[in-house]
Amino acid sequence: MTQYSDDPGRPTETREADERATQEARRVVERILARSGTALMEDASHSEADGDQLDLEERSALRRVAGLSTELDDVTEVEYRRLRLERVVLVGLYASDAESAEISLRELAALAETAGSQVLDGLLQRRRLPDPGTYLGTGKAQELAGIVADTGADTVVVDGELAPSQRRALEDVVKVKVVDRTALILDIFAQHAKSREGKAQVELAQLEYLLPRLRGWGESMSRQAGGQVGGAGAGMGSRGPGETKIELDRRRIRNRMAKLRRELKAMTPAREAKRAQRLSSPIPQVAIAGYTNAGKSSLLNRLTGAGVLVENALFATLDPTVRRAETPDGRTYTIADTVGFVRSLPHQLVEAFRSTLEEVDDAHLLLHVVDAAHPDPESQIAAVREVLADIDLGSVPEVLVLNKADLASPEALARLSGVAEHTVAVSAFTGEGVEELRELIAELLPRPAVELDVVVPYTRGDLVSQAHATGEVLAVDHLEHGTRLRARVDAALAAAIQTVARVSGVAGAAAEADASAADGDVRGAD
Repeated sequence: MTQYSDDPGRPTETREADERATQEARRVVERILARSGTALMEDASHSEADGDQLDLEERSALRRVAGLSTELDDVTEVEYRRLRLERVVLVGLYASDAESAEISLRELAALAETAGSQVLDGLLQRRRLPDPGTYLGTGKAQELAGIVADTGADTVVVDGELAPSQRRALEDVVKVKVVDRTALILDIFAQHAKSREGKAQVELAQLEYLLPRLRGWGESMSRQAGGQVGGAGAGMGSRGPGETKIELDRRRIRNRMAKLRRELKAMTPAREAKRAQRLSSPIPQVAIAGYTNAGKSSLLNRLTGAGVLVENALFATLDPTVRRAETPDGRTYTIADTVGFVRSLPHQLVEAFRSTLEEVDDAHLLLHVVDAAHPDPESQIAAVREVLADIDLGSVPEVLVLNKADLASPEALARLSGVAEHTVAVSAFTGEGVEELRELIAELLPRPAVELDVVVPYTRGDLVSQAHATGEVLAVDHLEHGTRLRARVDAALAAAIQTVARVSGVAGAAAEADASAADGDVRGAD
């Protein structure tokens, strides 16, 4: 049986297999480092549909300055200061599939770069399960410490979620800050959140993550002094309030979390009022969801000309954007861009952004955007659907939008076309397939329930305008008594139009017009 430990008594065949695995892992890391930079803003390309991108300057101002090392001289202080992620070494594990490990580690590199870091090196280990002590095992942890020292890195980023004990033990070995995938994603969210509610949600998620991971560092963190005057303790008159520094920090964090929950609860009525207003509107709603960096904002710009921020970075969009759009037959609908998903999305963020993600549940149609040019789009589709299922949002009709079709291979597009009932290949950058997508949206959106054929007096042109905006107008004729309107509208608007027609006395004008037209046809025939 293949062994994954550092046992020196392994058989020769096992050692040779492990050596081959090590060489393959090194080649994977070299490929990732050679292609690093995919998450940097200056590599992003924009189409004419993206507009002026005025937010780019603001986002650039939030970038961390490259080349700065952490201001901390002592790693024991890292839990109590905000640390810059600058020069990092990546760490990943895999059991058997090196290709999946490469895709995951490449995504981790993009996450690190999005957070403002420079990826210096990486370490990929083949082992069945993480070591319960140091995640990597003693030998690999020492090797990692050597890589950190050689490269001058100030942070290690692990492609997984570390237990508090694993992170502490690994920090003790490598002597620099250790960050796991969850902390990295939380850091990116903290940088990109703009709305008051979004910032509060992210801070709450960060504190929930941090609370069980606080650590004390011996006497320097203690606020208790015990013992006798002649003993090892500081003696009488020096006893503290009875709490250690870590206990004080935990209490402060819990108090802050309670305050954030109260603030978020106070924001709920306003959000629910807006939600109720949207639900009462007859205008259909479309939501865009998908994996991060799949091109959701670019697609929104292409469909609506919204001009929202487009950046070749993960989680560029956190706060939802809602815009109006029109179907080819003239019906109006709203379309909302939502936060992107990622593999192993931290549960703290899923809970924090539940209220935001629930907006998808109100939609009449979901555009699930997929990066068709990605090496493993199927896993991204599965990750998105898993999150939607976790928050019970899997019942909305779905259109699988295969974005970046201009970069994807025909084989990948053919393979993905059978994943969902409704699939369309588009390129938000070039505009390819967008008209086909518009036609599909028009076909799948619910149509108004009531069909009318009435004459609306000219004094109530607002009702005709409303029918154009929220309904489906089939025909319009301008008669002597008013505007003859044939349209499909919602029940409330239909009742209003019929009431106005009856009160104005032109309710039968449409029938009279039909009879007059028929009589004219008969005389013409004679």
